[in-house]
Amino acid sequence: MSGGTTEAVWVLADPRAGTANQALGIAERLGVPFRVVELGWSAWARVPWPWPTLAGLDAAARARIVPPWPRLVLSAGRRSAPVALWLGQRGVRTVHAMRPGFGAARFDLLVLGRHDRPRPAPNVIEIVGACHRVSAAVLAQARAEWAELAALPSPRVAVLVGGPVRAEGLDRGTAERLIPRVLARFPDASLLVTTSRRTGTEATALIAAALADRPHRLFRWGDAGPNPYLGYLAFADAIVVTGDSVSMLAEACATAAPVFVATRERGRHERMIESLMNAGRARPLRVAAAPFPVTPLDEADRVAAAIRARGLLD
Repeated sequence: MSGGTTEAVWVLADPRAGTANQALGIAERLGVPFRVVELGWSAWARVPWPWPTLAGLDAAARARIVPPWPRLVLSAGRRSAPVALWLGQRGVRTVHAMRPGFGAARFDLLVLGRHDRPRPAPNVIEIVGACHRVSAAVLAQARAEWAELAALPSPRVAVLVGGPVRAEGLDRGTAERLIPRVLARFPDASLLVTTSRRTGTEATALIAAALADRPHRLFRWGDAGPNPYLGYLAFADAIVVTGDSVSMLAEACATAAPVFVATRERGRHERMIESLMNAGRARPLRVAAAPFPVTPLDEADRVAAAIRARGLLD
């Protein structure tokens, strides 16, 4: 079968944005044209396939996996791993972000967060946090697109609100305490607040009420119009993040602003926060006395450099 693309790099894009963005972020740092292959899952995607296969794809996605094959495929997440390795059997080089579930040794490069405690291996690159699409160039563009945010008085503090990964909405106590705690730390700040799909309507209403009579901009999940999230990151003098979102934590740390973690977490999220703190990139909101000097963290760029150094594009 023919009719595919001649581009040297494919990105297997999981329907979940946070997962897809890890592979897309690496592709964008490579500086070469790439094709995005949108994935869709059938009921078979729930099976932890122990071999390379396209069985988990729905019919539309499977129809997009056609030759000519690229030189390199970038993927992320457990469900896309069997698809990437199926391409690997056809001579395609494979770079995968996040734990693949099986076949770790078969990838040419495996990109794993330090918080996942990867075992050292020749094909493993360990990163702090996670890869994403927020680069210096993206932030510069956001500053131009959201110049209106400069009218808010400094300091401007972005507040990025998530919610439990497997629960319904941010709990009421956390929602009620969040803005008062931010204002206790930054009493003269303008607040740039955004909620997410997992925050929930009740928690969002509590947060909105706490912003009354404060200089602020609030974007609720599902609001009409463009999302100012990148503008918030670009204009923030400091960033406060709930610790339940790997993506928001990593993206906040790509900026030049100090990052403060507002919630205590357990398990994998706790380990990721600890790795960011050990790297000097974040501190707990509860103990941080003041903004602190930071260096933007761009691990996707480091992964792209490793891909080039290993000749995986040659």
